[in-house]
Amino acid sequence: MWERGWREAVWESIQEPWDLIVVGGGITGAGILREATRVGLRCLLVERRDFGWGTSSRSSKLVHGGLRYLKEGKIGLTWASVHERERLLREGPGLIDPLGFLLATYRGDRPGRWTYSAGLTVYDLLALHWGHRHFSAEDFRLLAPHISRDGLQGGFRYGDAQTDDARLVLRVIQEAVAAGGTALSYAEATGLLVDGAPEDPTVVGVHLRDSVLRQEADVRGGAVISATGVWADSLRGLVGGRPAIRPLRGSHLIFPSWRFPVAQAVSFLHPFDRRPVFIFPWEGITLVGTTDVDHCESLDSEPSIRPEEVAYLMAAVDAQFGALRISLDDVISTFAGIRPVVGSGNVDPSKESRDHVVWEEKGLLTVTGGKLTTFRLIALDALRALRHRFPNMQSLDDKASVLNPVHGAFATPESLDDATRCRLLGRYSTCAHKVLEAALPGETAFIPGTQYLWVELRWAARAEGVVHLDDLLLRRVRIGHLLPRGAEGLLSRIREVCQPELGWDDARWEEEEAAYLALWRTHYSLPDRDTIPDWRDLPAAELAQTRRSSPLVINRHGRPASVVLLLALSALVIATAWRRRRQSARRHLRG
Repeated sequence: MWERGWREAVWESIQEPWDLIVVGGGITGAGILREATRVGLRCLLVERRDFGWGTSSRSSKLVHGGLRYLKEGKIGLTWASVHERERLLREGPGLIDPLGFLLATYRGDRPGRWTYSAGLTVYDLLALHWGHRHFSAEDFRLLAPHISRDGLQGGFRYGDAQTDDARLVLRVIQEAVAAGGTALSYAEATGLLVDGAPEDPTVVGVHLRDSVLRQEADVRGGAVISATGVWADSLRGLVGGRPAIRPLRGSHLIFPSWRFPVAQAVSFLHPFDRRPVFIFPWEGITLVGTTDVDHCESLDSEPSIRPEEVAYLMAAVDAQFGALRISLDDVISTFAGIRPVVGSGNVDPSKESRDHVVWEEKGLLTVTGGKLTTFRLIALDALRALRHRFPNMQSLDDKASVLNPVHGAFATPESLDDATRCRLLGRYSTCAHKVLEAALPGETAFIPGTQYLWVELRWAARAEGVVHLDDLLLRRVRIGHLLPRGAEGLLSRIREVCQPELGWDDARWEEEEAAYLALWRTHYSLPDRDTIPDWRDLPAAELAQTRRSSPLVINRHGRPASVVLLLALSALVIATAWRRRRQSARRHLRG
């Protein structure tokens, strides 16, 4: 789709008038491009770095229904989230996959088993799918054999989902482009075009600078949407908007699955501050996250985990999986993302709302915040806010599919099993057969230590808009996260496969390789060991606070009876409504 010469082709018509210009190529911008194209708008998306470069490739990889929202009484938000999760699971197998979550209960926990049971009942009823179950301590140890056994009374298993967030962004953009949209990476909106009187200006376009072609242009549209996430205040400031974004960093550790084996996610509260921590399998490794701290560094550079965050996550690992004796020597890589949270002045970053917001200021529409799971709903909200600008816009269909249906009828080598076939369809959609057709001898083999095929590197270099080596190894084919030293040991073979497809001469390849390795060492590896606090030497009073709990915990003092009652009543109301709906459907069928 983005084969050689595609960028020049886009620039040939860049100054033709657009209906809508979307600034920002993360999941929110991708969703808006997809839905705008669906309703007949001529839409251009521009991204100053790679597609998904920011938060949308650095999330915790979870497509979840928002279990933690229940503790805040946000039944409507949880309802929307679980239904979007279920829709994505149906439409994107191989890209969005089920993930079991384990929630342990220990002696002395407050809240305890019945609170968890009530919350999980509501969670399942909102999804119209009964998926949770309670296990005795003996059976729970079979599900999580390495978990701490001290005081274990049992636990729950419930269902959520996970994805490759960068590939989800890419698939949504690709489907939008196939339907008539236009997307351009490494093209920065450096300014806004305005019409009208100085006292009442209206945004009508952007000044665009392409860092690849070194070209600039004024690009005009009927409306401009800023979907720049944590960078939203930059464009808002050009029209007088007051700063509103509180950047919060979430950091993660990656371990080899053989060293840190977990068959499904384990969720628990950190022993120090009672924040939820997740440990789960992803892409053949084990992922541990996440932190939630104010990000005070420049937003223009890559974020990276701080020494204190490493100690925080390792303390969580020790508390729940101490028997494995995991150490810093076991860490393969790290990554950090910045959450675009609308600040309210709350001292505790974790208590800030994660809801999305839509603002219109002097014609500039800003969309920020929200969760990966509900990106389609966020896109629809943004377009509804612009309906007055486009009176002839087709009706928005909130029941339309998020992802295009994909049929699995294509030939695969005998060496590839059904799971790999499903994975290729999920990630490459209708291009899955082209990926395999591009393979040279030996390239349908797996890259050692990963679930990727060598031909996926070739296809990404050929047809997925790769501009720099980190685009290829950190977002298209994510072996830079999954293999030691960012896959440095495989770079000679990667060069053989990809350099001809990228059209880079030897000097360019060597420059890209050096830049990639420097980037990885600075932002994707552990900080200097001497700067990481020893979590085992932290105050004994903090280490003693090892009671486990769940994302449903309300406070540390006593049983939250009002919340238990609220959840129980909610479950009763939802169950009654569900039963009546099914009875009505049966009467309709009989009639």
